[in-house]
Amino acid sequence: MRKRGKNKKQNIWQLVISVVIAICIILSGYINKSIESATTHIENADSKEKVIFDLTTVPEYSTVPYIEINNNIPYFSEEDYTTEPFEKYSDLDEYGRCGVAFVNVCKEIMPPSGDERGNISSIIPTGWKQKKYDGEYFYNRCHLIAHQLSDEDANKYNLVTGTRYLNVDGMLQFENKVAEYINKNISNHVLYRVTPIFEADNLLASGVQMEACSVEDKGQGIQFNVYCYNVQPGIVIDYLTGESYKK
Repeated sequence: MRKRGKNKKQNIWQLVISVVIAICIILSGYINKSIESATTHIENADSKEKVIFDLTTVPEYSTVPYIEINNNIPYFSEEDYTTEPFEKYSDLDEYGRCGVAFVNVCKEIMPPSGDERGNISSIIPTGWKQKKYDGEYFYNRCHLIAHQLSDEDANKYNLVTGTRYLNVDGMLQFENKVAEYINKNISNHVLYRVTPIFEADNLLASGVQMEACSVEDKGQGIQFNVYCYNVQPGIVIDYLTGESYKK
């Protein structure tokens, strides 16, 4: 009887151990699946060598919408250069702010010819305190990676609050350069990274850094590294909140 009781206890312990192992296997699969799904929006969407942008080195806005950085040479590392298409968008930070967006622009990720941008009004980026001045809306929902380069619409990881001046006078000309290059060189690729620059815990970006380099011709076709100011002439902005008023 003692031997049979001992065997019964052993069987119970074996059953408990089996159940624990099964639970661990299930949890392990769930964790791995969660990690895989999170890779779409990585922590900083940056290259292997993170270059810290120092806003204090940027002169205050005067009259031009952008300035060149590092002699207009981007900070890409050797490992970044590839002909494989990719799109990487950062997770939102603790304030809900967008981070680095990094893509390899090519025909594979660009929208079909004639494709129009979809509705993006459902996204409310940080610092969105919309007003009208002289009959025009003050803020735009600015794509970090433009729709014409990525076919991205209402992607909350890719939209920041920006002035019309930032969007049109600053960013658009560089977005157009990349699009024009690819349209003329349909088999080529352009490394393209846009970094919104937030000072301290401001909800509105002070500006954006834009970097690009054509891969196949090693920057002969297109290369830039610029900082575009998130300002609007004649308007004072509170970058902590996004509130604004006329001078």
